[in-house]
Amino acid sequence: MNIPVAKPYMTRDEAQAAYDTILTGWITQGPRVAEFEANFASYTGAKYAVAVSNCTTALHLSMIVAGIGAGDEVICPSMSYIATANSIKYVGAIPVFAEVHPEDFNLDVRDVEKRITPKTRGILLVHQVGNPADIDAFTNLARKYNLALIEDAACAAGSAYKGSKIGSHSDLVCFSFHPRKVISTGDGGMVTTNNEAYYNRLKLLRQHGMSVNDRVRHESKTVIFEDHVELGYNYRMTDIQAAVGIKQLAKLDWIIEERRKIGQQYNEAFRNITGIVLPFEQEGCFSNYQSYCITLKEDAKLDRNTLMQKMLDENIATRRGVMTTHRESAYKNHPYSNLEVSEHASDNTIVLPLYVPMSQAEVDRVINVFKELMA
Repeated sequence: MNIPVAKPYMTRDEAQAAYDTILTGWITQGPRVAEFEANFASYTGAKYAVAVSNCTTALHLSMIVAGIGAGDEVICPSMSYIATANSIKYVGAIPVFAEVHPEDFNLDVRDVEKRITPKTRGILLVHQVGNPADIDAFTNLARKYNLALIEDAACAAGSAYKGSKIGSHSDLVCFSFHPRKVISTGDGGMVTTNNEAYYNRLKLLRQHGMSVNDRVRHESKTVIFEDHVELGYNYRMTDIQAAVGIKQLAKLDWIIEERRKIGQQYNEAFRNITGIVLPFEQEGCFSNYQSYCITLKEDAKLDRNTLMQKMLDENIATRRGVMTTHRESAYKNHPYSNLEVSEHASDNTIVLPLYVPMSQAEVDRVINVFKELMA
């Protein structure tokens, strides 16, 4: 039995949707993208949604429309996938790394406030492995210092904060549909916003700054010539991807329910093992269990890397919890200070297999091998 750490949930529904879209002859950004955007906005409770090629491009465009530019500082966690910090650098701004809480690995609002300077223009808030951060605390902090607040919700589709879906709380919230995420379009991303000006400019920027998109020109009964009104990008989603996304979104709540059932089985099986800390949800937060991440304490039976190898020897894939960007080669000359919590968390966390459908035999196998190694 070979058990991967993750795999997307796709059925004939998604295959048929892609097939049907291909046969229409409209395969780039078009009517299916518009439908997916409308459905996603409705699901999250946001006024608007803009589909793009991936979450990194979503973050890049969000930086632009928020007015972040060269020399500005944006505070973000180092403990996140490198795309978080990269999106800040794309606009010539400077990522300022802040600490995370040891319980849920989300940004520590007190540490963030300490790192605010006259050059600070924004906060990039990550919902780590789908577990919501304290949005209200960061909204208040951003208002206090007149900063832009952008949510990196790459892992958080379907998660909720104080009863409302992630995507409805802030003016710029960015999602990923990469295959490691809870729902997928192969690759792809989305920005939700309640700001009409942001919405209109996001649509402009994702398609070369074109004043009139292809679909509008195609549907028009009169000849229209487009104007390219500012420097834009080719960050479009295809209709093939969107057709898959429409089917995936309709299943999202069920997928999360199934993922949480598996997570609860792990929680119950591992709760009496000393030397480990199970995933933690803050009060008022609802996680989509994008990953099941365990922290190893100092008295753990095995260190993280040894545990990963022994699990792999048993044909069970795992991953390190979350990287720290400041220790990657691309950031070796980037300044940082006091990130001991992030480093410790990154070095002592392990992600166990969790996907839908995961058979009971696979769940039991992961549980039994983990307990044999760690109990």
